[in-house]
Amino acid sequence: MVDKDTSGNGLAHDMVVLVTGGARGIGEASARLFAAEGAHAVIVADADGSAAGAVADEIVATGGTAEAVTVDVTDEDSVVSLIDGIVQRWGRLDAAHNNAGISGTMTPLTDLSIADWDHMLAVNLTGVFLCCKHELRHMVPAGGGAIVNTSSGAGMVGVAGLGHYAAAKHGVLGLTKSAALEHARSGVRVNAICPGTTDTPMIRGFMDANPAAARFIANSVGRGTLGLPAEVAEAAVWLCSPRASFVNGESLVVDGATVCR
Repeated sequence: MVDKDTSGNGLAHDMVVLVTGGARGIGEASARLFAAEGAHAVIVADADGSAAGAVADEIVATGGTAEAVTVDVTDEDSVVSLIDGIVQRWGRLDAAHNNAGISGTMTPLTDLSIADWDHMLAVNLTGVFLCCKHELRHMVPAGGGAIVNTSSGAGMVGVAGLGHYAAAKHGVLGLTKSAALEHARSGVRVNAICPGTTDTPMIRGFMDANPAAARFIANSVGRGTLGLPAEVAEAAVWLCSPRASFVNGESLVVDGATVCR
């Protein structure tokens, strides 16, 4: 079980944390913040092992402990190898931010190919399921832990042209709530964050390719500007901390007052 930080600041001193999709954007910010708040070890997992390695190296250079692992979250064997390897290496897994995901391209449902649909759900929903499944296999017997899944504002409302993305992110919320209910008395908490449009390499690539959409996207955010990865990371790290000990099965929207309008 995670040892609580009784000072009220930072994370438990021996906390071992996994962040998937940790090479860039929200995942990178989350990995850096976990380390800054005192996690004993941060495992930066990503399909891009080289980029994950760069993040881990920078965490180590600033005094933290981190290592990078290449993972394909759509492949169960890869996920098992990742999570079992963490427990073998560090002796425990206390918290996980399941953040790996893709954005896809805007396509009307009538034009959406089954290949694009399957790929979106494989990464953004099945990947979260596989990570949760095998994280829980270790956390439940250990008597505690915390999991945060990255959904989206598109997990709360529909998005024209991104039906496959919205469907996957809605699915993450249902999965999160079900996992929380199943394990509420085990000491493991499972929550989700729903970021609004955040200034990440993924969204920048989409906006650069669609100048008209870029203006619309920025204006659509409640506060009028994109979120920052570090702002979203604050929510994820808090949910994994002892400070959120009574928060379970929650879908926390972090979007500058966008979907509430």
